[in-house]
Amino acid sequence: MTKEEFFHDWLVSYLQRRLARDYKEILANDQGEKRHEFKGQYPDLILANQGMVLAIMEVETEGSITPERAERWKELAGLGVKLILMVPAHTRPKVMELVWQKGLADKVGVGSYEISIKM
Repeated sequence: MTKEEFFHDWLVSYLQRRLARDYKEILANDQGEKRHEFKGQYPDLILANQGMVLAIMEVETEGSITPERAERWKELAGLGVKLILMVPAHTRPKVMELVWQKGLADKVGVGSYEISIKM
């Protein structure tokens, strides 16, 4: 497992705990896992309440933000629920450009994260 994969899985786990206040049912798929399916796809997080899926979430790292990955976002955005992308804060402009290029601006929400270590 690379550092980026480790960080991805840690962030998925963190978001699963953090979002538990807003969603009663949160299913997570770690990097490369296919445990929880939604309409034939395996997003990083499936966010639901009372059996109804309200949104799906993909966690991206700096290295995973590519035009090819944007094609995956397009597939996920076509599933009929809101797609939320969590991206490193400094990559947000690049992600927004890809979202616009793929015609996904009305179907995708973009959140960002930033890691700060103070000593």
